Amino acid sequence: MKPAQPPGAWQRLLQNRIALWSMAVLAGIVFLAVLGPILFRTKPLDTSPDQYAKPSLTHFFGTDVNGHDVFARVLEGARISLVVGFCGAMISLFVGTAYGMVAGYAGGRADSIMMRAVEILYAIPRLIIIILAVFIFDHYLKDAVKTIHKGAFVGYTTIFILILSLGLMEWLTMARIVRGQVLALKSQQFVSAARALGQSHVQIILRHLLPNLVGIVIVYLTLTIPSVILDESFLSFLGLGIQPPQASWGSLLSDGAMVINPIKSYWWLLFFPAATMSVTLLALNFLGDALRDALDPRARK
Repeated sequence: MKPAQPPGAWQRLLQNRIALWSMAVLAGIVFLAVLGPILFRTKPLDTSPDQYAKPSLTHFFGTDVNGHDVFARVLEGARISLVVGFCGAMISLFVGTAYGMVAGYAGGRADSIMMRAVEILYAIPRLIIIILAVFIFDHYLKDAVKTIHKGAFVGYTTIFILILSLGLMEWLTMARIVRGQVLALKSQQFVSAARALGQSHVQIILRHLLPNLVGIVIVYLTLTIPSVILDESFLSFLGLGIQPPQASWGSLLSDGAMVINPIKSYWWLLFFPAATMSVTLLALNFLGDALRDALDPRARK
């Protein structure tokens, strides 16, 4: 009788109830963000005479000062924030993984120089760099878009700059993690065997080292997305990110905070964007922890 095979990573992930709930929440939010406006026939810029209407069956999350449906605005904010978070995290993943693998595999002086550069970049306030990038390049990019596409995508230039700048500033931790793993892996016997067989450095990195890094890279990707979303939301909250009439969770939180006062508080303008954003970030963090346990057999009970 053959011994029972230990459960694989996917089976261990499915056995984690928190992971299942997290995936269900994220799937629901993505579904509503993409198809919600069609299903509920809501548009973020549609106005109604109901100014500051409380949540009801007509307006699930109430309305704002302009009569805009807050539910539609939250869904639009979800689309923009999730796109910025995912695309920025993917840029961070590719840059950080490539940089860390090269540094760890090269070793010696090259590794030392590359990691000193990472430490210098760590010392630079990243939000200041992102703010400068938006102020410097947004104007030129809008002029270029007006010339090429006759202004069709002018409103998306800030989103593009945020994705690129956030992704290029979030890769530092990924590079350090990957570099540490490569340093441990390159001394293993399978790497020595590959060298003895005459495989090139590129083949060793792509065929032997990279597959062994997939687990930790995926885990850190799920933890990078919330970080990028938080940075974008913070910038939009300060009025330095997504600009009206577009909306992200950060800009909606800023609008909600402006109408909270001791005399008359329109609490739904702050509560629903904050709740949606908090639930999404918690689900992403819980999923990242579950993936870490599922991909590391030593961590399972």
